[in-house]
Amino acid sequence: MRWPLSQPALRKTPQVVTRSHSPPGRLRQAQAIALSDVGKTFADRTCALDGISFDVSAGDFVALVGPSGCGKSTLLRLIAGLDQPTAGSITMAAGKTRMAFVFQDAHLLPWRSVIGNVALPMELRGQKRADRMGKAHQAIVAVGLDEFSRFYPSQLSGGMRMRVSLARALVTDPQVLLLDEPFAALDEITRQDLDDQLAGLWQQNRMTILFVTHSITEAAYLARRAIVLSERPARIVLDHRLELPDRRSSPLRTEPGFAAQCRLISDALAKGHP
Repeated sequence: MRWPLSQPALRKTPQVVTRSHSPPGRLRQAQAIALSDVGKTFADRTCALDGISFDVSAGDFVALVGPSGCGKSTLLRLIAGLDQPTAGSITMAAGKTRMAFVFQDAHLLPWRSVIGNVALPMELRGQKRADRMGKAHQAIVAVGLDEFSRFYPSQLSGGMRMRVSLARALVTDPQVLLLDEPFAALDEITRQDLDDQLAGLWQQNRMTILFVTHSITEAAYLARRAIVLSERPARIVLDHRLELPDRRSSPLRTEPGFAAQCRLISDALAKGHP
């Protein structure tokens, strides 16, 4: 789909870009990712991102919130290394960062069982069958699907397929987990159930999570920090540490403090969506 040409795309000339693992001292010890003045302009001169700068601490849970089409998914793809920025730099923690990506669609292989899909990343790495099956089973148990390990994708609900996708990401022991609106197509009850599942997995493993969503309540419920983006070309209009308990459960959604945090995010979205 071709978007209308935006004015910033006419004004800004793409710069030399770096996307690297940091040498010692480049990132503070507690940081996992640093973005500095990141921009993305596509070949048709559409500017999707403009001057995006923020750091992510190791073990943090960050929600990227913004209107549809603002560039949230583009930003996540740049962080994952699936695409390259046209300006600025993205720096990862020193050494090889283990990273996993969960897309909005589960992308399961229909001819493979649940355990076969979950074990696939380890199979591609050449791990022994006994090792990969044992680890795949552990991941399936972690997402609550131990009774369905021999089922095929066509036999599962949409929510169950997303659990399989999440388990497939977890078997790689990611230090950074990127999720691009993984629950957006699900009904509200299933979505809230998976929110609780993801929150529990984060509490247990404390990997660094960047979670793209256009849902204000989902961002406030899951994340410890919300970064709100404007309309395209996306710029940061709010970077806020959520003032909520570290451990959260469903009753929190009805509390005044939760409503206040949602209003803050909503106000920022309105500011970036004139």
